[in-house]
Amino acid sequence: MEEMVLRVIGWVVLAVEVVAALIVAGAAAEGAWRVLALLRRRAGAARDAAKQAVRLHLARWLMVALEFTLAADILRTVVAPSWDDIGQLAAIATLRTVLNLFLEREIAQAGRKEAALEMTARGGKPAGDPVDGPTGGGPTPA
Repeated sequence: MEEMVLRVIGWVVLAVEVVAALIVAGAAAEGAWRVLALLRRRAGAARDAAKQAVRLHLARWLMVALEFTLAADILRTVVAPSWDDIGQLAAIATLRTVLNLFLEREIAQAGRKEAALEMTARGGKPAGDPVDGPTGGGPTPA
């Protein structure tokens, strides 16, 4: 019975790793497609913003793939929990967590930058502000 459980967990680990690889491959293909589309644009602020969007989109998918590979590593350690395996899992988990934190920080910074650009484009008004009335001092009274 124990051997069957170990075999099933081995297949699950393989399946999870395949899913992670497919996510990375799909994200890389989509990123490459978007970069090729960018090459046809003229250089400028819009192209730079689109480049940043491609980077962040790819980073988000890579974060998802990292979570899948971490899950596979955890399952693998459950099957053979030697101290070496546990130490290796801890090191891998730490590295992936740090990478994830840096990616999340970069994504948040890009989101704040994008929000600031949108606010500037609207004349300094946050999204959802009522349109100024005829006097320019606020909404028209009812």
